Amino acid sequence: MERHGNLPLAQQQRELQNEPGFHDLPPQTQQRMLNHLGRLNNMSPEQRHRLLERNEILEHLSPPQRQQWRSAVQQLGALPPERRRFVARAFRDLRDTPQSQRQTLLNSDRFRSQFSDEERNTLSNLLAVEPYLPSQRSNDTPDLGR
Repeated sequence: MERHGNLPLAQQQRELQNEPGFHDLPPQTQQRMLNHLGRLNNMSPEQRHRLLERNEILEHLSPPQRQQWRSAVQQLGALPPERRRFVARAFRDLRDTPQSQRQTLLNSDRFRSQFSDEERNTLSNLLAVEPYLPSQRSNDTPDLGR
């Protein structure tokens, strides 16, 4: 994306298809990558930058950290949309809370009444990898891998 971001989408797609190993991938993976490139091109420059920055950081996580992040994002994605937004908002808020106070908050009566054990577990997993991830501005909706 960095090398070819200034090219039209069709040319970017051709460049992607010319990458070594691209044609060795299963057809559905090839199509998913081409679709992802199209979505990237439809994003604002700020959104694209944040997504690419997050992906770059995730690539540098250890395999267990990366798996923990993927698992938490899958848990988050499995929630109904309203709960997903609520948990994502809590994640954003907890990021701004000193790390020493996060677990106390997650175990508080207030959080226990607002979030299920599964949702609090998802928050814990997201927060465990959080120090390695770029911060979101407070008015942004976190995409958390979506």
